[in-house]
Parts: sequence; C-alpha cells; structure tokens
Amino acid sequence: MRCSPQPPEPERAAEVRRLFAEEARTERPDLSMLCLLIGAAADGTLDEAGTDATQIELDRLAGLLPFRPGGPRSWAAALAELLGGRCGFHGSPADYQRLESSLLHEVLMRHRGLPILLSVVWMEVARRAGAPVYGVALPGHFVVGFGPAEQQVLADPFDGGRVLTGPDAELLVAGATGAPLDPSMLSPADPLDVVLRVLNNIRAWAAPRPERSDVSLWAVELSLLLPAHPARLRYERAQLLVKRGDFLGGATELDAYADVVAAVDEPAAVRVRHQADAARAMLN
Repeated sequence: MRCSPQPPEPERAAEVRRLFAEEARTERPDLSMLCLLIGAAADGTLDEAGTDATQIELDRLAGLLPFRPGGPRSWAAALAELLGGRCGFHGSPADYQRLESSLLHEVLMRHRGLPILLSVVWMEVARRAGAPVYGVALPGHFVVGFGPAEQQVLADPFDGGRVLTGPDAELLVAGATGAPLDPSMLSPADPLDVVLRVLNNIRAWAAPRPERSDVSLWAVELSLLLPAHPARLRYERAQLLVKRGDFLGGATELDAYADVVAAVDEPAAVRVRHQADAARAMLN
C-alpha cells in the first residue's frame, strides 16, 4: 500500500501557508484553490504544475456535462450520471482511514474520498458548468444542494450522487446526531466553513496517529489562518509544539492562550500557565 503523503520542505510549506492566508482573505475565496493548498501542505510532491493540472481536470469534467439540462433535479441527475456513473466517483467506509481522502488532487485521481471532498468535486464541476450548486453541511455527512430553497434538490456524492428524499436527509442527520433535521441545516455552506470542516477532518484523522503529529500541526496552522476559527485551536497548536519537542515555542503559545482565556476563566488561565512552566522546565 502506498504511504500517506508527506509534507513539503519548510520553505515550500511557508509559501503554501502564505498563499492560503491570502486566498482565505479575498472577497470571494476560491474553494478549489484553498482545497488544493491544503493538498500542497499535505503532499510535498504537489507543485504549481500539479495544482494547474487539477484545475484543468475540473474544467474538463465540466465540459462533459450537458448544456443547461434543466432545473435543479436535472442538474443533480446530470452530475450523478457523469461523476457517479461514468467516472465512478464515490466513497466507502475504508476511505475514512486514508489521508488522501481529504485531499482534492488525490480524490480527483483516485475517484474516491470523504463526503465533503467528493462534494467539493461535485460543486466545482457543476459551478464551472453554470449549475445553481452549493454545499450543504449536514451534521456528520456533507452533501450538495441544487436550486433555491423552495426547489432544493439534495444529492449525496459519497453514494455516487444519489438524489436524496426528505426522509433520506432526516435519516442521515438522525444517524449522526440522534436529533431531528432542522431546516437551518439545509442552508448553503460558506466556502470558508467548508475549508474549516475539511481541516477538522484531517485533524480527526491524525489525532489517533501520534506518528503523524506533523499532519495535526499543519492542519491546525492552516485553520488558524482562516478569518474565523475557534480560539482553542491556539491551545491545540501549543500542545502539538510541546509534543514535537519545541518546548519554548509551545510555552510561548500557552502563555499567549492563557492571556486570552484569563478574561473569561482565570482558573483555566492559571492551569494553562502551569503547563507553560512545565514545558519550559523540559529545556533544562
């Protein structure tokens, strides 16, 4: 079996972070480019030529779709026929065990991936063809939507683009949360929220694999570059630095996080400062 991708050299990694931060702060962030930069942070072999090739492949797939096939349901059917049928894009439980399943360039090459990355493929191909498409961040299972709310059609790229009925969506949500489907869950997902969810999936993949703390670290660092992110990610980054032997860097980050927490939870800030002192003590 092929080994998981390895991150690039430090100079290239820094360039990827810079480009990611710039794209995330544009007026209209490009979802495919942000996902490809995540791929470049994960895979040192993905260079500018590889990124361009991925975009060209998305363009090629869009060119295979029929011209304006009709309403939302017709668009969903056309995408399912092309991507799920002719091209064989889909997912399986085994895909959750592979880092490649969260990397756009790998998903395009393997035609396999997690629900959210397959949805990115669906969205980017459909968008290029002029479809009224967007992501729908159901709890535990990302899908795509076509058309306005009153005509919305949902499709599940993980299941080859199968069009979902109302009960299908309710079952997906109930299976993930045990709670009923709330109409707010069907709203279009913001591209940056999609990117953060992709990075959260990567962190979840790396968490039980201490030998891949490098993946945890770059995923956290990219998350921190997004305009909106959970403040606790700074604490997670500090812990990762300590685990990876950067005791001084981790201690500095822990002190900074304690300063933020102190305004709302002084006892928690004290505990974090004790952790910072313990990290510095490891230098002796």
